[in-house]
Amino acid sequence: MIFLYKSKILELEPDTVQYVRKQYNLDKPGRMEDAVALLREWVQKQSHFNKKDFSDQYLEVTIIICKGSVERAKTQLDKMCTFRTLMPEFFGNRIMKEDYERYHKIAKAVVLPKLTPDHYRVYLAKYNDGDWKASDAIFLYRQSIYLAEYIKAHDYLSGFVLVADFTEANLLDYLPKLSILECRQIMTILMEGYGMRVKQMHVISKSKLVDGLVTFMKKMVSAKIGDRIKVHKNIEDLYEYIPKAILPKDFGGDERSLDTLQAEWIDAFSSDEYLKYLQEMNEATTNESCRPRDQFSEHYAGMPGTFRYLTVD
Repeated sequence: MIFLYKSKILELEPDTVQYVRKQYNLDKPGRMEDAVALLREWVQKQSHFNKKDFSDQYLEVTIIICKGSVERAKTQLDKMCTFRTLMPEFFGNRIMKEDYERYHKIAKAVVLPKLTPDHYRVYLAKYNDGDWKASDAIFLYRQSIYLAEYIKAHDYLSGFVLVADFTEANLLDYLPKLSILECRQIMTILMEGYGMRVKQMHVISKSKLVDGLVTFMKKMVSAKIGDRIKVHKNIEDLYEYIPKAILPKDFGGDERSLDTLQAEWIDAFSSDEYLKYLQEMNEATTNESCRPRDQFSEHYAGMPGTFRYLTVD
């Protein structure tokens, strides 16, 4: 199966697809095609899925981020469709200009164009000391969804390295505005729905409150991921983990500036092609009246939130 790659921002190395497939024994001729066929056959049998015409490439990427397991890919697809039904406030058809302005008060967040040597993608967010309200955080969460959806459609990777730069953020003002419930929900969507596999999480801050920030972050993720959080007092410490060639100029690297990359991502999100794709994917929800009640309880009882608005009959 040939991976059809097309992105104006993200770059792949010539050996990325082969390298990633080989990790999961899917590099031999016919192996990936067989795995995709099995997953597609299962999708067609799911009476509670409102969308079943996922592309072969979408199914392939789902299998890859599930480490080559078709069974795990089934669970992830089910969760992704269910999350859109359970938490519609995190999803939308487009970001309006005023939405960009509101989340830029909180952070500039991008996925960097180049992969690390072991084919991981770097997500970098620089948090501001701006005047924003707690209710504005939802716009940052939605941008994370748009990034995740774009990557699912256009990228091939081993996983993610996350970088959060708080050097210009006042943590004393920042932390009280964050909802632990909303943060846990968005991290659950990204990790369990989109399959974001995190190799490392880097926090940059000189604040004495950084320990409180790390404690807050650990409440959003599993203990395994929490142990991967590393705290740095300056940007230079990142170079031990991320090549400078990958990082933006304003982080001492060789890549385009953070402002330039942010503008490019906004253009990508605003394109007619992506907006059409996003609308199609937002239709990948569930009809819970067609799902056995015990199956819902088994898979989603532990989700953060109450979901009182969801009826499962």
